[in-house]
Amino acid sequence: MYSDLNGKVAVVTGASKGIGQAIAIRLAKEHMKLVFNYNSDAKGAQKAVELIKDNGGDAVAVQADISSESDVKDLVEAAVSNFGELDLWINNAGMENKVHTHEMALEDWQKVIAVNLTGAFLGTKAALNYFLDNSRHGNIINMSSVHDTIPWPTFSHYAASKGGVKMFSETVALEYAKKNIRVNCIAPGAINTPINAEKFADPEQYEQTTKLVPMDRIGKPSEVAAVAAWLASNESSYVTGDTIYVDGGMTLYPEFEEGKG
Repeated sequence: MYSDLNGKVAVVTGASKGIGQAIAIRLAKEHMKLVFNYNSDAKGAQKAVELIKDNGGDAVAVQADISSESDVKDLVEAAVSNFGELDLWINNAGMENKVHTHEMALEDWQKVIAVNLTGAFLGTKAALNYFLDNSRHGNIINMSSVHDTIPWPTFSHYAASKGGVKMFSETVALEYAKKNIRVNCIAPGAINTPINAEKFADPEQYEQTTKLVPMDRIGKPSEVAAVAAWLASNESSYVTGDTIYVDGGMTLYPEFEEGKG
């Protein structure tokens, strides 16, 4: 759909599965070249590379911890050494785990913050330095969540990290707008990904979740990927500092449907 993306180079963190993989496949269909990271699943990463190539793109997988600054720099170097440049950076990798706040270990808090928030900072910083050093009109997309707005008890560390991603993105967007570097967020709601597969396989939990969604269904990763492709393209060239909620209306307070309350 977006001819301006043809041949451009992107780093997409966490693209070996779930929403990240859907984004990678969609960008591959736009004939982009991709670098993505993996932690330990080398076979899974290779399958993702093949999937990207089968969909019209090119890809390189790099073992990297996104909460490590040196590893994040390796992703920039991989993009430049393999494909000659860098045009787009998508901070997608994230994690969550359920625990009551009064029982949460400091280690649990720090791990989620390190991946979700510090990882977004390090990726953004690396991309900014490349764009500035090379006088490029760069583009950064950060993956937030509906829980940057909706409180989520027993996931306070996750909600805090995503709220931080949103404000961080808005601040960086303002800071670098005059440099023609755009920064935006995508905030998914309930999406049918591997991390949610077990929950949504339970009819009771599936129904419980869909009641929170005015559109009365769970979203697909490809629907998030479509927004990422648009934000990556010149079609969104006047958009920066925004958060697009891909949530079927979850943030619209569905409890108040039909004038309730």
